[in-house]
Amino acid sequence: MKQSFIVAFFAMFSLFTTQCAHSQEKKSSQGKSTDMTLFHPDDPNIQYIGRIEDSDRQCIVFTYPGVQIRTGFTGTALDMMCKLHSGYFMAEIDGGKPFKISFLGNTVVSLARDLPAGTHQAVVTYIGEGYENVPEFHGFFVKNGEKLAPATPLPERKIEFIGNSITCGYGIEANSEAEHYEEKTANYYYTYAARTARNLNAQAFVVARSGIGVYRSYNGPKTGDKVNMNTEYPYTLLYNDQYKWDFSRYTPDLVCINLGTNDTSTQGADSLLLLNGYKNLYRQVRSHYPKAKIVLLCGCMMSGDQLRSAQQAMNTATEYAHQQGDKEVYRFDFTPHDGSLGYGADWHPSMRQHEKMANELTPFLKKLMNW
Repeated sequence: MKQSFIVAFFAMFSLFTTQCAHSQEKKSSQGKSTDMTLFHPDDPNIQYIGRIEDSDRQCIVFTYPGVQIRTGFTGTALDMMCKLHSGYFMAEIDGGKPFKISFLGNTVVSLARDLPAGTHQAVVTYIGEGYENVPEFHGFFVKNGEKLAPATPLPERKIEFIGNSITCGYGIEANSEAEHYEEKTANYYYTYAARTARNLNAQAFVVARSGIGVYRSYNGPKTGDKVNMNTEYPYTLLYNDQYKWDFSRYTPDLVCINLGTNDTSTQGADSLLLLNGYKNLYRQVRSHYPKAKIVLLCGCMMSGDQLRSAQQAMNTATEYAHQQGDKEVYRFDFTPHDGSLGYGADWHPSMRQHEKMANELTPFLKKLMNW
């Protein structure tokens, strides 16, 4: 259900201080793009969706999948600059077919060339999990004499997705369950979450990590892990408690929580601790978003006792919320996958399975939200 979950690494990572180490990269990149002008991340024509650390406005730092960077631009060409090893993104120009780009071996990537003259739109979505490499966005290049332009207005509808590897798109591009995790086969863009948001014309704001649970990580002790979604939810960057997230920056209409698969894995979950984990996360979410509807989702990877344990905890947590007078908490179960649509890496949902999940969730949310 995850990559290696190394507690010692988390302790080291929590000491990480975000610094935008891009001065030398910028010089070399500009040397390669002598006919281009750099527009920094604080340009007012650049929009962002997702948890970003932007105290240094010359550099935007993020760790969660689904972070979007949007802008308009004039002219015929557009380049994007990021820190080396910032990982994979999906790019769309003028609403055209999305294509994958990476910053594994370079700091500047071409997004568009030889476009017709005029104003164009670019949307770039981070599709990996950045808790190790910690991606940095350093700006856009346009041809000299051209400029950035206002981005298309963001959708008014807002959804937050809280989840694990399923929401991250772990192994979604792998050919079979026999493959193991690789950065190149993960792709948030094709997940049920991203697809559902596009179906509903909504912003998608993601807080998700492979292997995480509400109280216990994959193959962690049955008594729970010190690091879980409850401990990480308050912060901007995963495994970094230096930057508390300002919840006033994004107020969703709807929050979808898809957790429990890791809590109930291997040894199984302690039923009381699992329930308390859900209750604690519910209370956190509700304290920040008093008017949002909250849906507890049951993922597609569970079966048997594991599935029953997760469903019971979610049902009881929902009843708890209702007893507190909060009637805006709901439940939804995805159809468990059975292999008929193939599998992704390590038995994760395939791309076709994610499409099915989106086709199940979309009408439920559309009716619930009157969208």
